[in-house]
Amino acid sequence: MNYPQVVLHDRKAEAVKRFHPWIFSGAIAQRDRDLTEGQLVEVRSSRGEFLALGYFGTGSLAVKVLSFAPVADLGSLIRTKLARAWQNRHDWGVATAQTTAWRWVNAEGDGLPGLIVDWYDGVAVVQCHGAGPHGLMAHWLEGLRAAAGDRLRAIYDQSGKIMAGLASGYVWGQAQPGFVQENGLKFWVDWETGQKTGFFLDQRDNRAICGRYAVGRRVLNAFGYTGGFSVYAAAGGAIAVDTVDSSVPALQIAAQNMQANPSDLPHRAIAADVFAFLSDLSDLSEDRDPYDLVVLDPPAFAKNLRARTAAIAAYRRLNRLGLARVAPGGLLLTFSCSQVVDRIAFEGTVTAAALDSGRTVRLLGRLGPPADHPISLFHPEGTYLKGLVLAVEP
Repeated sequence: MNYPQVVLHDRKAEAVKRFHPWIFSGAIAQRDRDLTEGQLVEVRSSRGEFLALGYFGTGSLAVKVLSFAPVADLGSLIRTKLARAWQNRHDWGVATAQTTAWRWVNAEGDGLPGLIVDWYDGVAVVQCHGAGPHGLMAHWLEGLRAAAGDRLRAIYDQSGKIMAGLASGYVWGQAQPGFVQENGLKFWVDWETGQKTGFFLDQRDNRAICGRYAVGRRVLNAFGYTGGFSVYAAAGGAIAVDTVDSSVPALQIAAQNMQANPSDLPHRAIAADVFAFLSDLSDLSEDRDPYDLVVLDPPAFAKNLRARTAAIAAYRRLNRLGLARVAPGGLLLTFSCSQVVDRIAFEGTVTAAALDSGRTVRLLGRLGPPADHPISLFHPEGTYLKGLVLAVEP
């Protein structure tokens, strides 16, 4: 098939040849002025050599690369990439009998920019970030069905959460929200009304780490959503868990998840603003001891560069308050999922919070996403989730 062409300026082809999947508008020397958002285009060098096939964008990010090689059959390319991503999750030990919820496609990390697919025990939840991937929905449906076979019960298009003017709904089959397993633990997932695609799959490994640290500790799970860290803490041997979130419906599911994974430990689901909750505990009474393990897993404080400065200030305040809640000898697990706040900036901000607290803090480990959220080595911008394990002394 012949596609419209985009020609790059001299010397602008090098980044594409290094397999970076983004091409910005300033790199373009020539293009058809009638190109529309999401249209597939061929990218060529100033000498006419083929560089890539990708989605065109009318903003500063002009092309997202779908293939660095010429494409004779688009449907075949997509089927191959979806099948490879499916097989990788099995080869990498992610998809097992004990874990029935995982990310099938992680956008650029799987060579499919703008496409997220999460697997919930037979239900594929699709998010298209942009007109380009959404325009290929028929290809996605074909490829998903071919790769998963009879294990697939339904495909739910959740792109309406991302793109204005679209409605979310089932595009193949039907299913009801229900329980999935993660490392043998049960979690209720509602992909129709929940945050993200229904569950924060990117924290799977970090929840397991939390469980290993939780033994014998009193745990605070701040921004706890549906209680993922809380369930792991209970299973790991915590003596008490508090889950704090501003969403009452999320906390109701958190309580349901705790009940689905029987434990005798005390659990409190507390509906509150986390900043206010932490601030209210500034004067700890004798019957309200500090926590031995605090988890801070806030939503993204910045989704663009304009919000970065305010986000860094918010992370500093949050971590200062969180550190104040940790008992001597306790632990803090702290995270940021803001892509525009990179690891260096995040760690510097947490260090500033530690200095503010006046306490001795040691770094025990750095955390990130699990294997089903791969990041292209040639696209570091795909990194967003970062975390720290900190030991806190008096």
